[in-house]
Amino acid sequence: MLPAALFLAAFVLWPLVRFVYDSFFEISPFAGAARTFVGFDNYIAAFGSETFQSASMRTVVYTVFVVAMEFVLGLAVALLFTALGQRSTVFRTLFMYPLMIAPVVAGLLWRFLLIDNFGIVNELLADAGIISNPDQIQWLSNPDLALFSVAIPDIWLTTSFITLVLFAGLQNIPGDVIEAARIDGARYPRVLFSIIIPLLRPVIAVALIVRGIDAARAFDVILIQTDGGPQGSTTTLSLLIYRTMTRFGDPGLASAMGTVYLLVMLAVSIAAILLIWRPGAGAR
Repeated sequence: MLPAALFLAAFVLWPLVRFVYDSFFEISPFAGAARTFVGFDNYIAAFGSETFQSASMRTVVYTVFVVAMEFVLGLAVALLFTALGQRSTVFRTLFMYPLMIAPVVAGLLWRFLLIDNFGIVNELLADAGIISNPDQIQWLSNPDLALFSVAIPDIWLTTSFITLVLFAGLQNIPGDVIEAARIDGARYPRVLFSIIIPLLRPVIAVALIVRGIDAARAFDVILIQTDGGPQGSTTTLSLLIYRTMTRFGDPGLASAMGTVYLLVMLAVSIAAILLIWRPGAGAR
């Protein structure tokens, strides 16, 4: 394990320590310039920034929406594959294809699908008579709709991941427990919410934590589609930190924002483990 430990220490631990360390300094964007220790001033500036607060709220809304949709769709498809048994092999293979697509490619694809005036989605909706003209729904240029529109590629890409994880968990649920519940007269909704989902808690916790962290740091898909617009309605924390570092030339403030994000995601992960997984609950 020593080579792996050295690799992680060099490329994960040391950059992370340096990242947190930089958040306490005012750093010039020019190489070799002086660094000034400012204590918690960068954190005070971050929390006092309306831009940071807005980006944080958008990140929360985006993450909750994406993860909730992926979990509902992923669980439904996993249950369907389980019910089909071996007959679902081909469908499972086809369903996993989006995982092989790069996020940048997916962002470009959905940008052309949802773009105003001549997007394929609006053209199909107009042909079906659902909307009167192709520019009626402005998926990527309406500030009230854009954040949810840029979430569509993320949901399309990674619902298959949630499905794969939940499907694997469903294979480990004892069939005799479900059969006993059915013999006792339990209907399927009762079996689902009282037996299947409680037994899937550890798997659900892992899936939600992994996807929650991944969705909260969404960057490339949003950058390709809207670049944070319109009117900043899709500027999430990842985009804000990137711009603070590169466009506004303030590495110290960007490091402070990133450190806050890191601590919040750590707290959310611990809460998810305690509330969803509930280690030791089986022993009681």
